[in-house]
Amino acid sequence: MSIKLNTHYLESFIRPHEYAQIADQVRLADKMLREKTGPGNQMLGWIHLPENYDREEFSRIQKAAEKIRKTCDVLIVIGIGGSYLGARAVIEYLRSPNYNLLPGNKPQIYFSGNCISADAMNELLKLCEGKDVCVNVISKSGTTTEPAVAFRVFRNLLEEKYGKAGARERIFVTTDRARGTLKAFSTEAGYETFVVPDDVGGRFSVLSAVGLLPIAAAGIDITKLMEGAAAASRAYTNPDLEQNDCYRYAAIRNILYRKGKVMEILASYEPFSMMFNEWWKQLYGESEGKDLKGIYPASVIFSTDLHSLGQFIQDGNRIMFETVIDIADTGNTCKIPDDPNNIDGLNFLSGMELDDVKKTAMLGTILAHVDGGVPNIVIEVSKRDEFVLGELIYFFEMACAISGYLLAVNPFDQPGVESYKKNMFALLGKPGYEEMGKELRKRLNF
Repeated sequence: MSIKLNTHYLESFIRPHEYAQIADQVRLADKMLREKTGPGNQMLGWIHLPENYDREEFSRIQKAAEKIRKTCDVLIVIGIGGSYLGARAVIEYLRSPNYNLLPGNKPQIYFSGNCISADAMNELLKLCEGKDVCVNVISKSGTTTEPAVAFRVFRNLLEEKYGKAGARERIFVTTDRARGTLKAFSTEAGYETFVVPDDVGGRFSVLSAVGLLPIAAAGIDITKLMEGAAAASRAYTNPDLEQNDCYRYAAIRNILYRKGKVMEILASYEPFSMMFNEWWKQLYGESEGKDLKGIYPASVIFSTDLHSLGQFIQDGNRIMFETVIDIADTGNTCKIPDDPNNIDGLNFLSGMELDDVKKTAMLGTILAHVDGGVPNIVIEVSKRDEFVLGELIYFFEMACAISGYLLAVNPFDQPGVESYKKNMFALLGKPGYEEMGKELRKRLNF
């Protein structure tokens, strides 16, 4: 595997017998997952998705992506939560956070429907002026407020610009296979549709059409991405902690949680990892945060955040542990030039590769934080490409499932998310929510 777990910096925090004591629980979690006897067992389609995906739809995704690349200057991807985070994470990780600014990248890809902001919407509309636009709307039901409103806006834009027939060729819909408002509307309108699998939750859906169409539109090789995930799905089947780094990571998280380490910080040393960290935060936060339990997922980009959060991590409340992503080869190099006047006193770095300085900063930071009482897990990633990222995505998905079962929660539901939606509908006056709206207004004094 291209992903390796380095536990060297945990030796003063976890004793060997603690791995032995949790091993049987890990085997039970694996058994529940594989035999589909645990909570949420109807949502386990992601486990075999990298190998058992729909080849015909996959081919259509590739063709649609090629059509988008040839006919559009701008692709607007509409979705919220897992319907956009995975795609954006992969695009920025493999291409760049500056993807839309770099020459030669077509189409520019912008994300909408993930917030409620007039400013953000108007900025996107301005970015579309004078350009050919395509839309990929991603929603299982079509009735989630944020993406539904955004789809109204951009559908109106396309129909005014190209007419209904022209808009039909530029709207791509990822939704339920057969049910739901958006599926019915898309069939009637004649839009090309792709499937949100019934047995794959949003935060586990990046390797389905939900993520693959925008990713392919960015020119990323989705075949290699799936091959990497498939390799990981075959590798992480042995429940023995000595043989399975993915399960060992899940076990470590829970050992530390039981010692009072209730926050995990995912630390990356590359800005291109920022949105990947956001995807990871949703995956773990929405999967584990329930029944008054869970490890709170946070993230940092070092060395940037060493100058903002570094003090707290070093000397603050000892409730956290860090998981550090160490990418051996990012595919780029940059040597530090010499300064004849040595005005900054850094000529001892002249000629050194910037990545070597970064690596040294990482090691120094790990040692400082460990000495300060913060356990550090290191996940070593061989290089930055589609195959290895596919492995890393699957690594975190499988570890999340095992970890959720170790916490004794259902990792595959999100009952708390529905609460704000109901309140919002009631306060906005949605039909059927009138009485609830009255009660909420009383509580809010308006």
